[in-house]
Amino acid sequence: MKKIILLLSILCITVVSNAQDIKTICNTINNLNTAILNGSIKRRDAANQFKTLIKQLKKAADKSQSSGWVFPLKGYKSNAIGGTNGNGYSDKGYNFLDGNKHTAHPAHDIFINDHNQDCLDDRTHQPVDVLVVDNGIVIACTNEWDPVSSLRGGKFIWVYHPAQNIFTYYAHNQAIFVKPGDEVKQGQKIAEVGRTGYNAYKKRSPTHLHFSAFRLVDDMPVPYNSYLQLKKAKNI
Repeated sequence: MKKIILLLSILCITVVSNAQDIKTICNTINNLNTAILNGSIKRRDAANQFKTLIKQLKKAADKSQSSGWVFPLKGYKSNAIGGTNGNGYSDKGYNFLDGNKHTAHPAHDIFINDHNQDCLDDRTHQPVDVLVVDNGIVIACTNEWDPVSSLRGGKFIWVYHPAQNIFTYYAHNQAIFVKPGDEVKQGQKIAEVGRTGYNAYKKRSPTHLHFSAFRLVDDMPVPYNSYLQLKKAKNI
């Protein structure tokens, strides 16, 4: 009995230690991401730090798998994706290290019914929930944004998915409900759709979620077109 208790104690300590490690790593990634966005760090230094942190996160993360994706907007389907057959996606010239200065659009804009631009669904008169597409860990986010800011993502969230070794990115949120280091489960509400971000805030922009997916190539994020995955995603 004493041996069992000892083993359970060791297991609990290990789990707590891993959770603490993950939070520390993710908070450091979050700070690094902020430095990349505002251009206060050299590209080479940023790349070296990011690669080191991702390797640490891979070792600490739980790689439990789920089947497929959940569509990232509750109550919506893939027909809400802008463009024809997802042709709004364009990753030409994108580099993660460019931060807020990149000019590409490696994403799909998923529009909600919000003609008066009050960030509420016109049918339900409620905010639209942003759902994480798969199990993962929040590595960076911000719940603060000023309308005079030039930050294009506004209130954004980055999630790392260990089982697939990919990232997903959710931008222009009105409010977010997670923080760096949080482990999130597929279909969990992580934010509400909004109009934050330099271009998204303007009247000419319909209310939408900006959604991107990235593979890790040499431990750096490289965007890929996730349109087919979004089309096949389960709707909630």
